[in-house]
Amino acid sequence: MAFPRPPATEKLIFAPANEKLNSQAEQYKKGTLERSNLNGDPLEQFHAWFTHAQHNGVHQPETVCLSTASLPSGRVSARVVYLKELDKKGFVIYSNFGTSKKGADLESNKWASLTFWWRELERQVRVEGIAERLSREESQVYFDTRIRGSRIGAWASRQSQVLQGREELEARVHEVEKRFEGVDEVPCPEFWGGLRIKPEMIEFWQGRESRLHDRFVYHKVEGKEGEWKIERLSP
Repeated sequence: MAFPRPPATEKLIFAPANEKLNSQAEQYKKGTLERSNLNGDPLEQFHAWFTHAQHNGVHQPETVCLSTASLPSGRVSARVVYLKELDKKGFVIYSNFGTSKKGADLESNKWASLTFWWRELERQVRVEGIAERLSREESQVYFDTRIRGSRIGAWASRQSQVLQGREELEARVHEVEKRFEGVDEVPCPEFWGGLRIKPEMIEFWQGRESRLHDRFVYHKVEGKEGEWKIERLSP
């Protein structure tokens, strides 16, 4: 159903709130966050929140916005990907780094950020850190868990490059299928693999009423391995 626009305005969208026209923004009332709730290790804290999200109705809590920026222009690009691993070093996603925009950005600037939004819990987590590629051997471990079609697709897709038509992509898929016909263990492409974001900052955000949200940020203490400074931020 289309709603009429307010009269005499150049705005195409103004203060949207759910399906209601010109209604007040939704209030966040599902939780609070105190310093006493937090683990001293932000990766352990993230694991606790992620596990809670998995068991409390959050749709695909591994969905995350990965942002990168190219230098010297400083232009930022973002895309939605899946978190695939969390270890003591950081957050791991997998992608094509040979032809993609993210790959080009990371060549000039290793800084990247991740943003998780868990609507059902009114929670957000932001991560900023240095990106590093996983080895091909490490990437192969995850690559082997993908369905065969996705493994073939990783070889066939020149991610983010211009296609003249869908048939061009399908032709590449056919070529790769022929190449690996009868091969059960398809190797991970050199241009494809894991990317670990090693955090320097992690923020945990819990929505509150009147936009007076609870926010706590962890900053890595320079020169002290495994130590983090925790501060409450203004909403």
